[in-house]
Parts: sequence; structure tokens; C-alpha cells
Amino acid sequence: MLTIRSHCGEKIIEDVDTTMKTLMNEIGNRRKSLLLAALLVLAPTLLTAETLLHGAPIFPAFEGWHPNSDGTFNLMFGYMNENWEEAPLIEVGDNNFFSPGNADQGQPTNFMPRRNRFTFEVTVPADWGSRELVWSLNINGVESKAYGTLKPDYLVDNMIIASETGSLGIGVSSPESRANVPPSITIQGDDIRTAKVGEAITLRAHLEDDGLPRSRARTTRGESDLHRAMFRAPQKPTVNKINALFLSWNIYRGQGEVTFDPPQTKVWEDTRVAANSPWGSLWLPPEIPEDGMIEVTATFDKPGTYVLWGRADDGGLYDDSYITVNVE
Repeated sequence: MLTIRSHCGEKIIEDVDTTMKTLMNEIGNRRKSLLLAALLVLAPTLLTAETLLHGAPIFPAFEGWHPNSDGTFNLMFGYMNENWEEAPLIEVGDNNFFSPGNADQGQPTNFMPRRNRFTFEVTVPADWGSRELVWSLNINGVESKAYGTLKPDYLVDNMIIASETGSLGIGVSSPESRANVPPSITIQGDDIRTAKVGEAITLRAHLEDDGLPRSRARTTRGESDLHRAMFRAPQKPTVNKINALFLSWNIYRGQGEVTFDPPQTKVWEDTRVAANSPWGSLWLPPEIPEDGMIEVTATFDKPGTYVLWGRADDGGLYDDSYITVNVE
């Protein structure tokens, strides 16, 4: 029996030999050899394509740290989900925990696809010193860790955030980018709410920004834009993000699915050309009302306690807010 495995061990093609014996009765030895060669060449490609969607691991990432005005420090974390589709739920516990100390440090339990930078922060005391805070994940059979530290090399400022997320090129800045301050999101109403399965609730938030960096997004896309985007070589050695203001709601913790209306801009690095993502070259940012008030509805398919994460993003910097919803 011939067995072919993908590098992630997700999918196995077995009994190729049995199939070939059946085909042997119908075709000559020469054709059999050619067919077997084709299967051997194509199978790894097909398996690799499949494992890009599901079954690959998720790696936690330590993004850096910044000081707070009260003398404490914030350690910044994100993650890399190697899958393009699989967005697993990993509850806080043996497969998703921090150490030393409290296993729950506010990390997500719902993981979106691909690279997610600067997803959350953990505050440590002023006397943290040389200690490390370790985030451990075990997903799809792969255990990995990220080590949070106050080593000077990991100090992060606004320019580093903008550069890492793709708003700026490597080592590039300008008076405009240096003057940029993060947008702000203000939730309207209670930050703890109740809802019923299948019944939409309205999320209202006020968005403010300084207008920097100036938007690089177009308001319309024509056929020529599509052609250029499809065939243009990459312009940067890093991800290229379109600078434009938006607010996006996503599920941060919860057992079920949440449907947002209108569909929300992706906060993960979906670099596909036509993705609803500022990393997609044909992305059109949503229109921001003049009063800055944005309404989105959320509908839940299962009961339970959910944490919804709202991120305001101007292309370079961001602001986060959260709502807890108890669904009956």
C-alpha cells in the first residue's frame, strides 16, 4: 500500500496501489506508469492546497511592549493561524493558557485565519523586571509558545505598529505618519447586554479620528483596476495595507456563530485581491457617517456568553473596545 501524507498530517491518500491494479486491467503498462507518475506529482500539491485551508497549527506571537503612564507595562500579543479558512474555538484551559499566574489573561478563544497582529495586551506591574509571561497554544496537534518580555529590543511605538501592519514601508516614515494618533471608539450603551438566539441586537459606536494618515483608498474600482491588481508584482517585501478609517466587529469569545450586518471589514491579513480587507488591493473602505456614529447588528445562533471585539483602525493605528453579550 502506498501512503502519501501532507506535512501537517491532515489528510491521507491511501490505496493508490489498489486503484492502479484496477486500472491495469484496462490500460497498458506504459499508460499505467504515466498515470502513477502523474498521481505522485499531483497528490502532494493537492494535499498542500488542502492544508492551507484546514488542519494547520496556530502559533502565538509576542509583538512587543510599551510603557504606561502609571509605571506599569503592556505586553502585546498576536498570532499566526496558518489556515485560510479554519477559525477554531479554543477555550482557556490546557490548550490555551498563560503562565506563570492566571491562565486567563484576556486572550481570544476564537481564532481568525492567517496573521493577526497586536490582537490584545496584558498589563504587568512596574517591578516586572526580567521575568517572562508565556502564552501557550496547542492546536491541531502542535504545541507552541510565545514569550513576553521587557527586553529593550521589543519596545514598540506607533511607527513600529504602522510599519508592522503594512501602513508604512520598512524603515519609512513621514511628518504625517509621525503625527498620527490612534482613532477612538466609544461604545453607546451598556458593555454587558442580553440577547436571544436568532434575534438581532444593535451595536452603536462613535468613531473619532484625526484624519491621518490620509486615505490611500479609492472610492470606486474599474475593470482596468482589477486587471492591474491581478497582474501587478508585489510592491513591498512586507504586507501592503490601504490607509483608510474603518470600524470592524468580530467575535472574540463565544461558543457559536455571530452574523454581523453589514458584513464587517476583516482585521486579519487577507491579502487576496478582492478580499473585504485593507490588505486586499481592491478593497473599498466603508463610508463613515459625518457624525461618526456607526450601527451594526449582531445575531447569535447559540445560547451562551459572548465577547464581541470592536476595532477602530485608521490604517496605521487602532483602538479596541469590547461588549459582553449573554445570549438566551
